[in-house]
Amino acid sequence: MKLLKMVPDNTNIGFVRWRFVGVGVTLLLVVLSIVGLLTHNLNYGVDFAGGLKMEVGFEEPANVDDIRQRIDALGIGSSSIQEFGSPEVVSIRLPLSETENPDEAKAVEEQVLAAITEGYPEASLRSQDVVSGKVSDELIRDGTLAAVIAMIGVAGFIWLRFEWQFGVGALISLVHDVVIALGLFAWTGLEFNLNIIAALLTIIGYSLNDTIVNYDRIRENLRKYRKMDMTSLLDLSINEMLARTVMTSVTMAIALLALIFFGGEVLFGFTLAMLVGVVIGTYSSIYVAGPILLWLGVGPNSFLTDDKPGAERVSARS
Repeated sequence: MKLLKMVPDNTNIGFVRWRFVGVGVTLLLVVLSIVGLLTHNLNYGVDFAGGLKMEVGFEEPANVDDIRQRIDALGIGSSSIQEFGSPEVVSIRLPLSETENPDEAKAVEEQVLAAITEGYPEASLRSQDVVSGKVSDELIRDGTLAAVIAMIGVAGFIWLRFEWQFGVGALISLVHDVVIALGLFAWTGLEFNLNIIAALLTIIGYSLNDTIVNYDRIRENLRKYRKMDMTSLLDLSINEMLARTVMTSVTMAIALLALIFFGGEVLFGFTLAMLVGVVIGTYSSIYVAGPILLWLGVGPNSFLTDDKPGAERVSARS
C-alpha cells in the first residue's frame, strides 16, 4: 500500500521570495490586533474582572431582553447577560463591592434568582462563581507575568542554544503570535479568562517548537552549504521540514476542530485560541522567524571561527 504524503518529496517552494508579502500580511494583522485592543478592549471574564457569575437554565429558550430588564430593575449595578451555549441557558455577570463580604454575593444571588423566577418559575441555577476584585487583579498580573516570562525564557534558550540572531527571531515570532491571538479576542468580544491564558502559553510552546525545528535545520545547512545564497538556504531548510510542519499542524487542527464543534461553550474560547495559534504559529515560523535572520545579517560565513578561515562553520553553543 502506497503511503500518503501530504507534501511530495523534493518540494521546492520559494517561501523567502515572498517574504515582503508575508511581512506585509504580518504588519497588517498586528496593526489590526493593536487597534482592536486599544478601541475594543478585552471582554474580561469573572476571573479577571471580578464579581459574580451565574448560569441559569430554562425549560424554553430564554428572553434575554426581559431577563436583563428584571435584573437591571434591582439596581445592583451594570450587568452582562447573554446566552451561554444554548438558548435555554443564560450567563449573568454582576459586579460586587470591594468589601469582599461573602454574604454580599449570596444576597445578590438570591435577589437575582427571585427576580427571574417571578417571571420564569421553572428557571434554576446551574452554577455560580465568585471572584473578588483583589483576586482578579492578582490573576491579571500573574497571567501577564507568566506569558512574558515564557516568551523571554524561550528566546533566551534559543540564544544560548544557537546564536543571538536566532533568539531575537524567536522572540519577535512569539510576540507576533500572542498579539494576533489577543486581537482576535478584542475584535470578537469573546470572554477572556484563565483558560485563554493557558491557551496563550500553549501557543507559545507550539510556535517555539515549530520555530526551533526550522532553526535547527537552518543551522545544519549553514554548516553544509557555505557557498549557498542565504535566501536559497532558507528555502531549502524550510522545504526540508515542510512535511513535518504540515503534518503536525493538520493533526493539531483536526483535534481542535472536533473540540470546537463538540466541546461545548466552556471550551470554545480556549479551543479557538489554540486553533488560531496553530495557524499563526506555523505561518510565523516560515514568514517571520526565517526572514528575520536575513535582516539580521546571518549568512553562511556568519559563525565561522576566526582561527580557521575557510573551515566548516562551527557554533560555540552547539
